[in-house]
Amino acid sequence: MKGTRAAIRYAKAILDLAKDQKTAPVVNDDMKQIVATVAASKELQMLLDSPIVKVAQKTAALKEIFANTNPITEGLVNVLAENKRLNLLAITANEYTNLFDADSGKQKAVVTTAIPLTEALNTQVLAKVKELTGKDAVIENKVNESILGGFILRVGDLQYNASIANKLNNLKRTFSQN
Repeated sequence: MKGTRAAIRYAKAILDLAKDQKTAPVVNDDMKQIVATVAASKELQMLLDSPIVKVAQKTAALKEIFANTNPITEGLVNVLAENKRLNLLAITANEYTNLFDADSGKQKAVVTTAIPLTEALNTQVLAKVKELTGKDAVIENKVNESILGGFILRVGDLQYNASIANKLNNLKRTFSQN
C-alpha cells in the first residue's frame, strides 16, 4: 500500500511521544476513532486524497471533526499537514493502533467465518489464541460465505484453516491423486 512505510514512521514517532507523556492509551482511542471515522465517510476519504482542496481547508475540517482529541493527536494532524501528507492520516492511525497493541502484548487475530461470530464464539477464539501464542489478542471477524463453514484463523504469520471448503479441497486432491 502506498505510503505505508512513511505512515509507520509517523506512527512510531507518535507512539514514542505518547509513551513519554504517558498518554498512549488515550491517543490510541483517538487513533481508533480516526480510523473508524475515515472508513465510514467516503467524502472524508475523498477530501483527504484530493489534490485540489487546499491543505488549510483539510486541516480546518479535520480539526472540526476531531475537536475533542488529545494534543498529541492534533499534533499529528499538524505535522501531516505541514508535510502535505494528510492522505496518510487513516493509515498512520491504523499503524499506531497496531504498534500500541504489539507494545501492550496484544496481537491482532483475524478470524474468517461463513457467518458473523457470536459473543460466545468470540470468547472461545480469544482463549484459543491465548493458548496457542501465549499472548492476548484483538479479534477481527471477516465474513466470507465461500468457506461454507468452520473458520480460518490468522495470527501474525500463523494460519490455521479449519474451513469446510479447505477440507473439501483436500478430499478432492486425495481422490484426484488416486
